[in-house]
Amino acid sequence: MNEQVEIATFAGGCFWCMVKPFDEQPGILRVRSGYTGGLFANPSYEQVKTGETGHFEAVQITYDASLYSYEQLLDLFWTQIDPTDDGGQFFDRGSQYRSAIFYHNENQMQAALKTRHHMETYGPFQKPIVTQILPASEFYEAEYEHQKFHEKNPDLYRAERINSGREAFLKRHWTERMSSCE
Repeated sequence: MNEQVEIATFAGGCFWCMVKPFDEQPGILRVRSGYTGGLFANPSYEQVKTGETGHFEAVQITYDASLYSYEQLLDLFWTQIDPTDDGGQFFDRGSQYRSAIFYHNENQMQAALKTRHHMETYGPFQKPIVTQILPASEFYEAEYEHQKFHEKNPDLYRAERINSGREAFLKRHWTERMSSCE
């Protein structure tokens, strides 16, 4: 089988919490934490966290599409966020923590639009879906300490997922829903 290397970029709040779910999937070659969509080149974490640079905290995923499709990445993305919150994600507030799908080509854009429509029509949410679908722009890799945070700081990572409200939200909206469908 021929490897089909592609790139996907998602923003779902704190990038620390977005890496591990993707990192654990077959065919994922690399997941980088970083910044995209902002007003200037090479922002630092300190600059982005002010919310004044226009950047999103995001993850960029390099994957083998012959092993894990873009549609599978989208399905996983939606189940890691609150797509109805335009003010950030969980206890991380500000424009830098909004959710977005950054498409790299027409096929990704169409797939993203299709899944957003599916979420709006069939998803578990009563409020409107506000996750943006935007063209990919330059992606700036975050500083070393932010890469693979879940591996370098497993206790802090678990605390962040629990204390932020992310874990409870995901369980309430996805895990319980999925088990009730079985």
